[in-house]
Amino acid sequence: MHEYLLLLHETPGDFAGLSPAQMQEIVDRYSAWAGEMAQRGLLVSGKKLVDDGGRHLRLGPVAPLASDGPYAEAKDVIGGLFIIKADNDAQAETLAAECPHLHGRNWVEIRRIDPV
Repeated sequence: MHEYLLLLHETPGDFAGLSPAQMQEIVDRYSAWAGEMAQRGLLVSGKKLVDDGGRHLRLGPVAPLASDGPYAEAKDVIGGLFIIKADNDAQAETLAAECPHLHGRNWVEIRRIDPV
């Protein structure tokens, strides 16, 4: 069985107008999905990332340069992640398709984790 990283991409501001009850409904859907995956022995970990966009580090001409990011004009940000177990790429895609994050403009990036 292999491990896969699911990166949860979302568009900034899509959740801005939601009421606390609507946000709780979304959280409940994620919790239910993660709970079911854990019960099946297929969930390794899951985390929500803070909404500030984080920091970017790139190699500059003399030393690494850090900057804020992503910027307000960014089309999407990574809002969270899950690490799951699957027998192969096809099963990982099937499991990711069941993830409640996959709706509207949100999308899920699936990356197989190298066991090195």
